[in-house]
Amino acid sequence: MKRYIISILILSLALITGCASSRFSDINNIHSAVGENLVCFGNSLTAGIGAEKDKDFPTILAQKLKLPVIKAGHSGDTTFNALERVDDVIQMKPKIVIVEFGANDFLLSFKSGIGGAGESHVKAFENLKIIVNKLQNAGAVVIIAGIALNDNYRDGYRKLAEETHSILIPDILEGLRDNQNLMSADNRHPNSLGYQKMSEKFLDVLEPLLIEIEK
Repeated sequence: MKRYIISILILSLALITGCASSRFSDINNIHSAVGENLVCFGNSLTAGIGAEKDKDFPTILAQKLKLPVIKAGHSGDTTFNALERVDDVIQMKPKIVIVEFGANDFLLSFKSGIGGAGESHVKAFENLKIIVNKLQNAGAVVIIAGIALNDNYRDGYRKLAEETHSILIPDILEGLRDNQNLMSADNRHPNSLGYQKMSEKFLDVLEPLLIEIEK
């Protein structure tokens, strides 16, 4: 009986270990990542609009992780702007890149001559796929920071992650956007506490990811 219990415990441990390691098993470059830095590549959410000084999520990640962090966030950037900047990001020697774009494509679609909000996702995800592929070809692991603007964007981020074998955080504003204690006055960007909550979403992925990359 004792031997049986021990066998069950060993099997359970093996299953748990296997599940943990499989979390990133199909991610591109997981065991061949080059570079030295974590680059946070995005728009105003990455730039930290709405936060007090040094309370943006890239700065918080730099304080928590044993890895150099570069903040490459430009307020107002769309995926078109990101395409123009992706080669600059590659020059930053990224080991991991958090890619956070799409919200401004959605907002821009409401302006005359751009097209309806229901169509904005099509070109946005074409651009994002090119960006992710370029970063992966340069040897980086990619984390896609999704924003659930509508069903098209929610499904688009999921499909993009699956097709490019990237890590997906489905909605970095989940739990924030409807909480006035976590959002700034414009109701589009988090406040300092909101960015702290957002950084926790990234740390939940980054901490085990860094362990896996070093195996």
